[in-house]
Amino acid sequence: MSKIKPSKGAPYARILGVGGYRPTRVVPNEVILEKIDSSDEWIRSRSGIATRHWASPEETVAAMSVEASGKAIADAEIRPEQIGAVVVSTVSHFHQTPAIATEIADRIGAGKPAAFDISAGCAGFGYGLTLAKGMIVEGSAEYVLVIGVERLSDLTDLEDRATAFLFGDGAGAVVVGPSDEPHIGPTVWGSEGDKASTIKQTVPWDAFHGGDVSTLPLDSQGAIKFPAITQEGQAVFRWAVFEMAKVAQQALDAAGITADDLDVFIPHQANLRIIDSMVKTLKLPEHVTVARDVETTGNTSAASIPLAMERLLATGKAKSGDTALVIGFGAGLVYAATVVTLP
Repeated sequence: MSKIKPSKGAPYARILGVGGYRPTRVVPNEVILEKIDSSDEWIRSRSGIATRHWASPEETVAAMSVEASGKAIADAEIRPEQIGAVVVSTVSHFHQTPAIATEIADRIGAGKPAAFDISAGCAGFGYGLTLAKGMIVEGSAEYVLVIGVERLSDLTDLEDRATAFLFGDGAGAVVVGPSDEPHIGPTVWGSEGDKASTIKQTVPWDAFHGGDVSTLPLDSQGAIKFPAITQEGQAVFRWAVFEMAKVAQQALDAAGITADDLDVFIPHQANLRIIDSMVKTLKLPEHVTVARDVETTGNTSAASIPLAMERLLATGKAKSGDTALVIGFGAGLVYAATVVTLP
């Protein structure tokens, strides 16, 4: 017989507050067209993107996260020192160690919480939300700060016609806390590692450490290119459209609701065509508000869902208490979907 005492966590968890930060610089498609042979019409028709935000040197991964976190903490009406864990999803923090979550926790005045980073690409927010829910129900933290943050402009090859227009920078954060009722549904998540090569970094970091530099890609000026994100666009599009709609439906089923019960749909903001195709496949009713933040924010990977959530609430297109389906999907290929009540 076990001598370990049972955990004493909350019966359920919910999102209590949300915050976002977009860099001050707005970059229209015309800037992207300076280095690729394309057109504004082509970019909009392929992705729906008109503008994106790019960070300045001062708008670091940590700085953007601190701004978004402060808003989320204020929205949740708690004190920073009440946070028991900080979970950061990012692929654009370039220090292997320590985790950027530790710096963020210190800068927001959270005291000595558990703090760690996760690498789950565009599904990272869903992964972090699931971990937060588990910590609260298990009893290892009362409040958890979940952050999705990216400076993807640092990982964008501006001469790559297939990806140069896609990515943006920003940070989104939520505070997850205890609840007497279920406000975060079961997560449907997973990976398809046999398709991992469809979204990847162009060259590994160790290629610059004693490797054969003659094999590294060069830009139009003959200089060695910094590693960037590349993808097989059509393969990713087909996977997202056909497979992720199934995952989204599984999340609805797991939560015990139908599309008619939804108020809001917040998919990963990868591509407007993908979003519209998922809406059609899921047969979402007209009353469901659909996040289309990608049009002015671009693809911000792990930050895209909380940024879109924050904007919908700030503009009144969604309201506190609405039932929302969120789904993230991307490099890995990984995915995570769940139904939540908006803060």
